[in-house]
Amino acid sequence: MLESDVAADGSTKHIIQSLLTNMAIACAKGVAAVITRSGAMLAETIHSGADCANQLLLLLGVNRSQQPPDATHPLGYGRALYFWSFIVALLLFSGGGVFSIYEGIHKMSHPEQVESPWLGIGILLFSIALEGYATVSNVRELNTRRGSVPFLRYIRDTKDSDLVVVFGENSAATIGLLLALIAVALTFVTGNPMWDGLGSLLIGLVLVAVAIFLGIEIKSLLVGEAADQRIVETAKELAIKQQHFERLFRIVAVQQGPGEVLFAAKVRLTEGISSQQVCDEINAFETALRKQFPEVKWSFIEPDMAVDEEDRAAQ
Repeated sequence: MLESDVAADGSTKHIIQSLLTNMAIACAKGVAAVITRSGAMLAETIHSGADCANQLLLLLGVNRSQQPPDATHPLGYGRALYFWSFIVALLLFSGGGVFSIYEGIHKMSHPEQVESPWLGIGILLFSIALEGYATVSNVRELNTRRGSVPFLRYIRDTKDSDLVVVFGENSAATIGLLLALIAVALTFVTGNPMWDGLGSLLIGLVLVAVAIFLGIEIKSLLVGEAADQRIVETAKELAIKQQHFERLFRIVAVQQGPGEVLFAAKVRLTEGISSQQVCDEINAFETALRKQFPEVKWSFIEPDMAVDEEDRAAQ
């Protein structure tokens, strides 16, 4: 995943926007679900309600991740956001996807005629407008952060799990709303309530697919994913410029949270330099690296003359 260049203090704007949008949509859908007795509409109501809870959890995760390091967590709490993002993916899977699939199967087994379809269609169009706007806002934010990186690659590689989760939720919600609209319209036109149950089933499958994708991506961060490869490549380039650095080896760069990277490496220095020169060389290197990548919060450089695997292979 690639690291965002956006400051952490602005990272909750897109979450709050999506929360307010989903609260309005959930209320509208709930009223329509009661009046129309539509399974697809009920599935969408539960989905929007779950999204509201999910966004509250993401806000909690952002807050926890910004706590400073302490004695029990010397590397900080950055991964807390990944934990809560993973919980959100699980809730999206169970609270949204599985329930919608169950509701769809139930409605197809015991079909009920949809009542007041025009009301349902009107509320769905209103919800699509709101959810579509939220999704477009997410895409704009993603485009701002990704720079020249291809969109799909950025989605796979970004470390901003909160933004990816919100984008995944809003995209799934927009697709779900379109499916619900088609289902209600087909039920109204054909008079066959089976379309309503099928719509709920398809909505559930979409939510499950998105939840699985998010879960896989966030699990990688939660376990400990490598930081942006550009950091490693830049570190090697900076090492060449150091007067007494011969090379860096056994480099480890791990993402500790949004905007937080741990960098560790061994360095081979020229022989005969003093301990003061060793310290000065390492400090200069770390300063140069942090200047280009401020997200490198922790840097551990160890002088070592050992032969590494690459050298053995070259001999």
